[in-house]
Amino acid sequence: MFVASNFLVSVAGVLDIVLRIYYWVILIRALISWVNPDPFNPIVQFLYKVTEPVLEPIRRVLPLGLKFGIDISPIIAFLIIMFLRSFLVKTLIDLSLRLQGL
Repeated sequence: MFVASNFLVSVAGVLDIVLRIYYWVILIRALISWVNPDPFNPIVQFLYKVTEPVLEPIRRVLPLGLKFGIDISPIIAFLIIMFLRSFLVKTLIDLSLRLQGL
């Protein structure tokens, strides 16, 4: 069972790192949106391509903020990422500890 336990710890670690990186990418995109960036800049295009698959469905569910000109989808995405990091990652680690018998 130690193989499965180590696998779960590794998956939890990689998932934690991916969620941290994605948090920072969303934050950078939100900050860049305040300064009206050049849409043809490759960095801006990359940020939009990476974050839009997550932010766009949130905007569809919460259209109320768009009527007032405030996009709160990054804040909702931050909350989802924090939930996943505190629940899913810790659950995977706890499950691996139970598999080890600790």
